[in-house]
Amino acid sequence: MKEIHAFVNDYFRSERRSPSVNDVAKAVGIAKTTAYRYLVDMNERGIIAYDGSTITTPQTGKCISGYFSAPIVGSIRCGNPELEEECIEEYISLPVSVFGNGQDCYMLRAEGDSMVDVGIAENDLLLIHRQHTAAVGDVVVALDGERQNTLKTFAGIDIESGCAVLKYENRKEYPGKQILVNELEVQGVVTHIIKAMK
Repeated sequence: MKEIHAFVNDYFRSERRSPSVNDVAKAVGIAKTTAYRYLVDMNERGIIAYDGSTITTPQTGKCISGYFSAPIVGSIRCGNPELEEECIEEYISLPVSVFGNGQDCYMLRAEGDSMVDVGIAENDLLLIHRQHTAAVGDVVVALDGERQNTLKTFAGIDIESGCAVLKYENRKEYPGKQILVNELEVQGVVTHIIKAMK
């Protein structure tokens, strides 16, 4: 019973679904009918839940079962603005419990060093929620007046000029640097950063 219980947990974590009776039988080296009897007995004892087709344990209920696919649509400069065209490189499966339902989301790969003070570095993957509005302090994908896109912090409206302010976030390399845009067009807001730890 301990072997079956451990196998069900391991199987669910790796396959994200319940094993079959046949899977259980092969894993612990017993006949399928014997595996079935064990599962029925374990269900009656409350060790597992078995309804004749699905086998679950208290631990499998904690496993992530919901995923969505987010397209990586290229890279975006975190330095000077540059024209980018959406081109789906691949799709990445992300868990709903961490990243939300993924509705209206896409991913970009960061390039450049102008956003390091907010934790965005070269080659980080950014999950972007597609929207056309932003709050002050949001890290946005935005188009400037020349229809070029860039990744910057929306810092509000400049009182003197009335322009929207896109702020660089690297005090060491770009102290006080910002972009003033007459008409800010927000393409999306960064919600998550995925990075490899060195």
